Amino acid sequence: MKCLTPLLLLFFSLSTTFGQDINEPIIKKSIFFGGGSYYIDSEQLDELNEWIESIEEPELYEVLVHGHTDNIGSMEYNQWLSDMRTDAVIQRIKVNGIPDEFIFEKDFGEEQPVYDNRTWQGQRMNRRVDIVFKKLEM
Repeated sequence: MKCLTPLLLLFFSLSTTFGQDINEPIIKKSIFFGGGSYYIDSEQLDELNEWIESIEEPELYEVLVHGHTDNIGSMEYNQWLSDMRTDAVIQRIKVNGIPDEFIFEKDFGEEQPVYDNRTWQGQRMNRRVDIVFKKLEM
């Protein structure tokens, strides 16, 4: 029984982390940004392109693009920055042949941090755009 415990914990972690049926195909990637920036560096751009190219039949997915910021600056500025980051990522996704009608954007600004904005590391991790490929229901 001891051997199964880590496997059960892994299964439980995966199912609770995604908050949905574990059998539902979902693919996620995050692009991280410097403070006050919406520039995607060449290393992340290469990773993004490779990641999208690795997805089999991308036309069978809807693409959710969620922009985030840390809490430095005004709420208005962070909302604008979130939008600019999301737009930069969407432009790169389109270059990879994903049509507009399958891309859905939501800019959260500083409103839904995943990491603790009271720390430098948390702020750094909140400066991101999450890209989620979610399988379309057929």
